[in-house]
Amino acid sequence: MLAKMTSKNQLTLPKSITAAVGAPEYFDVETRNGQIILTPVRIQRGDAVRAKLAELNLQESDINDALAWARQKES
Repeated sequence: MLAKMTSKNQLTLPKSITAAVGAPEYFDVETRNGQIILTPVRIQRGDAVRAKLAELNLQESDINDALAWARQKES
């Protein structure tokens, strides 16, 4: 089956292909030996938050500091 890439690097996967793997919303994307490999991923909300925190390189101490700052009473 062919899938065409748009000028915006978007690719529409055939419905029969996504239906065969449970119609996931997200895919892990990697290249291997010149091929693009898509692996269906089920993202839980907590996983998405943890992934964003990791991306931002935030540590638990950063979050605690931000909460302490936000909870300060104005003088």
